[in-house]
Amino acid sequence: MTRAVPTAIVYCEGNFGQIDGKTANGLVRHSQAYRIVSVIDSRLAGCDSGQVLDTESNGIPIVEDLEAAVARDVQAPDTMIYGMAPSTEKMSPADRQVVLKAIALGMNVVSGLHEYLGDDPEISACAASANVTIRDIRKPRPIKDMRLFDGSVSEVNAIRIAVLGTDCAIGKRTTATVLAKALNALGIKTVLVGTGQTGLMQGAQYGVALDAVPPQFCCGELERVIVAASRGDDPDVILIEGQGALSHPAFCTSAFILRGSQPHAVILQHAPKRAHRCDFPDMRMPEPKSEMTLIEAFSDTRVIGITINHESMTDAELGDAIDSLSRDLGVPVTDALSRPEMHLLDMVLDAFPQLRPMPVVAAE
Repeated sequence: MTRAVPTAIVYCEGNFGQIDGKTANGLVRHSQAYRIVSVIDSRLAGCDSGQVLDTESNGIPIVEDLEAAVARDVQAPDTMIYGMAPSTEKMSPADRQVVLKAIALGMNVVSGLHEYLGDDPEISACAASANVTIRDIRKPRPIKDMRLFDGSVSEVNAIRIAVLGTDCAIGKRTTATVLAKALNALGIKTVLVGTGQTGLMQGAQYGVALDAVPPQFCCGELERVIVAASRGDDPDVILIEGQGALSHPAFCTSAFILRGSQPHAVILQHAPKRAHRCDFPDMRMPEPKSEMTLIEAFSDTRVIGITINHESMTDAELGDAIDSLSRDLGVPVTDALSRPEMHLLDMVLDAFPQLRPMPVVAAE
């Protein structure tokens, strides 16, 4: 018998479908570790979460509050997931009360904040009293167990592709998830290595929350999980989820990803209608060409294609952007969510033709 996948409510008050709600957005689109039963956001109560994100119903309702979420089922869900990634990386007082209430109702709590809930005296005491667990996704391994980069990633036989971006919260993880699923469906064994809290919450078998690891260990810790994925699954392809942007002064993680994974190729995610970087209104978005140049100068790799985040774009605008970027940059361009998956697959298969499945020849 296999253990049932635990049920979960995702708390995303005031942010579902927005940039700071990217954790909730990702969990609603894809989750192996939890069966998402509802999303809490009073602004959108009564809506279907799939309709809000992708104009396609998924049967996961958005509800008013925790009481409404619990009232939907005879038994309270197993877990409440804190589904936001605020720029402060801390809970508000109101959010804190929701967490305490969920614990009192017998729910485990999962959080991706830099503020570790398990280290909070009040929250940890309540969890112990209620006999529930607190899972701090970003909490790193003890320093004594961390390792430095040693070059063992060069012994990995799988093709390594990093999905990077021109900004944070731009859809890198979503594109990587779609691509991993499509490659596996084609019979090309693919493993996705998570590097952020959402991917780990979704159930990535291999990963590390890089932005919580001391800088001197980041490359080595990423190398460690890539080597583990190679030895554990012997995949044809290893996809590495990107974080931030190499050109973004607020993030160092893209540099660590390029150094630690030593990717054979990069797919670059870009949002053409995004005027400025997230949370930095005075910092203009870079053009894909400049980011490509920077990536290829920084690392011995190549950008094999561009994927688009279609936020604020009409379908006609998206089509024009795909055509113009492909023409100007000389690489394939697609949108992982709104265009056929084969376009994304061809981006990889054209770059690495050895991955193409051999045609079956009928015996005479």
